[in-house]
Amino acid sequence: MKKVGIISQARMTSTRLPGKVLLLVKNVSLLKYHTDRLRQSGYPVFLATTVNPTDDVIAEFAITENLGWYRGDENHVLSRFYETAKNHGLEVIVRVTSDCPLVDGELIKQGVEEYLKINSESVYLSNTVIRSYPRGLDFEIFSFRLLAEAAKKAQGSFQQEHVTPYIKEQATLEHIVYPEDASNFRITVDTPEDFELIQILIENFAADQLGSKDLIRLLRNHPELTQINAHIEQKKI
Repeated sequence: MKKVGIISQARMTSTRLPGKVLLLVKNVSLLKYHTDRLRQSGYPVFLATTVNPTDDVIAEFAITENLGWYRGDENHVLSRFYETAKNHGLEVIVRVTSDCPLVDGELIKQGVEEYLKINSESVYLSNTVIRSYPRGLDFEIFSFRLLAEAAKKAQGSFQQEHVTPYIKEQATLEHIVYPEDASNFRITVDTPEDFELIQILIENFAADQLGSKDLIRLLRNHPELTQINAHIEQKKI
């Protein structure tokens, strides 16, 4: 059986909402919601953070929560993922980002099962290339071989900062697609409006207890809530 691990990139110096991953909802940090939900996949979770002193708290969180972790270059996120995977002997990597407190571990588990069935180190599988899920439920799955090749050959800040552009150019792409397009919804946290929506969803609707289907149903049933951050544009990569 191949060793699968989920690696989440986390840092405190977000440009639009600094320190967002440790903002609290019901006295629980967004990072804890994020990692607890990832653990529902049944796979180990690792945090790839930076050597910046501001990210000491991220490393401390990982230690307290008994998560694997690695600290590296802030701008070379690709190298952080590679070193995290190498240090922990991962053969299959699930990439997520820590600004997704409602990420669905069960959906990721299904994705990994689909990926392992394909049984090819040349495959990249995600729900992000064909957008059908809300932004905030994103995940990407690929082999250590592809990650190692990218770490060695990727050129320039774009490929190094965003981890998977080189991989997607080289790999066979496979997709997880939701039956009904829900890509207009946004449950990631990058701005105060995003945080306001997440706060309401967790405090008033127990969204942290819902899987992706129920989350999408909740968002469809409450268009007044999705208007809170409907105007926010995702940062261009």
